Amino acid sequence: MFKHTRNKYIAVAIVAVGFTACKIPAVVQKAENTTTPAVYNNTQDTADTTNAAQLKWPAFFTDPYLQTLIDTAIKNNQELNITLQEIAIARNEISARKGEYLPFAGIRAGAGIDKKARYTNLGAMEATTEIKPGKEMPDPLPDFMFGLSANWELDIWSKLHNAKKAAVTRYLSTQAGRNFVITNLVAEIANSYYELLALDNQLAIVKQNIDIQNNAFKIVKLQKEATRVTELAVRRFEAEVMYTTSLQYDILQQITETENRINFLLGRYPRHIDRSTQPFDEVVPATIHTGVPSQLLANRPDIKQAELDLAAAKLDVKVARAQFYPSVGISAGIGYQAFNPAYLVKTPASLLYSLAGDLMAPLVNRNAIKATYNNANAKQVQAAYNYERTILNAYVEVANQVAKIDNLQKSYDLKAKQVNALSQSINISNDLFKSARADYMEVLLTQRDALESKFELIETKKQQMNAMVNIYRALGGGWK
Repeated sequence: MFKHTRNKYIAVAIVAVGFTACKIPAVVQKAENTTTPAVYNNTQDTADTTNAAQLKWPAFFTDPYLQTLIDTAIKNNQELNITLQEIAIARNEISARKGEYLPFAGIRAGAGIDKKARYTNLGAMEATTEIKPGKEMPDPLPDFMFGLSANWELDIWSKLHNAKKAAVTRYLSTQAGRNFVITNLVAEIANSYYELLALDNQLAIVKQNIDIQNNAFKIVKLQKEATRVTELAVRRFEAEVMYTTSLQYDILQQITETENRINFLLGRYPRHIDRSTQPFDEVVPATIHTGVPSQLLANRPDIKQAELDLAAAKLDVKVARAQFYPSVGISAGIGYQAFNPAYLVKTPASLLYSLAGDLMAPLVNRNAIKATYNNANAKQVQAAYNYERTILNAYVEVANQVAKIDNLQKSYDLKAKQVNALSQSINISNDLFKSARADYMEVLLTQRDALESKFELIETKKQQMNAMVNIYRALGGGWK
């Protein structure tokens, strides 16, 4: 445990210090570009810094059913809970790194017995040594000991301190990662919820269309009895009713899968999802204020995470660079040792203590240190590129959604007019068919066109709601 003497090769260490100081590879520099355009498009007011991402998700999503789903998911989602454990791991890493630059102290006790062989150097020395009667050492020789010991590496190059700072930075990075998971989780639930509302309304449209087609089918059968149409017309109308009726089962399957997807995100087994019964065409997307692109740096959790990862990578380079410098350590110990327990605590006869310092520097075969250092440099450059890419991706996501919202609104307005025109054409075609001024195929095609246009209108409305959710996510909203 304790050493009274220690060989110190000070001269060799000094030479090693000089050798390592002039052979350290240079740090690879990569200046990251964080400049963003002033606006998302040429027509945006540069003075408007109002940003929807500043709104907390309960203020942005006002539907109480959706709020309940999001709140449940934040509490129970497995992916989010896994991320929370990663945060705990990163927090423990801080404690581990902090402990490395504090002194290591311990307590030790032991007992043993030692018998030297006669024909060894120690055995021969004991045999030829003149020992006075009553002073002989026991043979075999017991040994009892207890004491305290401490070791401390002096952090003169801030190697251990930078390692701790890197651990703290990575802990903050995991916090930002958690926020990014929440942002995506909120957006995924909202998108699935609006998809569910759209499917409900499509199912209602199909049922309404089935009633319309059944009425038309009855008219055709009456027309056939009056010999105004043939059996062919009856069979074509019957087939159209069957086709439309089959659509509702496809929609019911989609509803089941969407409900199950939401339940999975909520961390629970499948069950019915309570939701709004408001007609989907009456749902109005929230007005989005995008602010300015530079706000993404503060609002987007993934950008913050990439920034922190870059800072940690730079600290890793400093830690790896410090490996080339000599390390200085201090070790000390104090305790008692004796061959008889009766003498164990006699002071100062059985007292034992030591104090020593070490100076160690790498001199030969530094390939492992160089490889670690070069890897740290490469990872730092990699983190810088990832930071730039994350910022660029965030800008592109927002720009795409801004354009999409504008185009979808124009598309929805035109499709709403199309639905209105085709809905009126159904009554017109039925009246013309009754008066024998229109062919039955015109009635069938008009009904099918009207159904498809209503489906497309609902689909466009769903895309509008999804675009609203996605731009809120792209701006960095949802985690607050």
